[in-house]
Amino acid sequence: MDDVIYAISQNADMAIFFIWFHAMDFSQFEEAFFMAGRNEEQGLQDLTLLGNQNTKYLFEYSPEILEAVDNLHTKNDFFVKFNCPEFTSLCPMTGQPDFATMYISFIPDKKLVESKSLKLYLFSFRNHGDFHEDCVNIIMNDLIKLIEPRYIEVWGKFTPRGGLSIDPWCNYGRPGTKYEKMAEHRLMNHDMYPEKVDNR
Repeated sequence: MDDVIYAISQNADMAIFFIWFHAMDFSQFEEAFFMAGRNEEQGLQDLTLLGNQNTKYLFEYSPEILEAVDNLHTKNDFFVKFNCPEFTSLCPMTGQPDFATMYISFIPDKKLVESKSLKLYLFSFRNHGDFHEDCVNIIMNDLIKLIEPRYIEVWGKFTPRGGLSIDPWCNYGRPGTKYEKMAEHRLMNHDMYPEKVDNR
């Protein structure tokens, strides 16, 4: 503390700042900080998982855990992309674990999926027995039901087992809109340039 007092005594600007800082009422800044951004009426009151310290991890497929929040930018088309490099499920025949990176991309309409609920939802596939193709379609259909996006695609890049990898990809565009045509175009041109095996 003596060093601080000495430094202040040697510098008039620092002394003025020190006096101003200790005289400031920071409550106004605190109020402004907490008022910025979203408010309760913009979907925050519907969230039960974000900020909850008593998170329960579900080990069985649980689509009901998904939660949505309002999209405040409905006039814009924009992509939201989630990458889940630790996705796991089970083979429905053998019960052996499957591992994948799951890529989820969508153009929202009125709702966004809340990320913590999505994390817990994907975790719930841990003991779920289904083929790779089933998993990506189930995920896409659950998100369509939840947020009714303009466009969505889900790509599961599963690690090889027995020398063979399976990378199912599915998509959806809202019928009767430009997003339906977009979905058709992206499907027809998907993976035109397959990646090398060593990029995993």
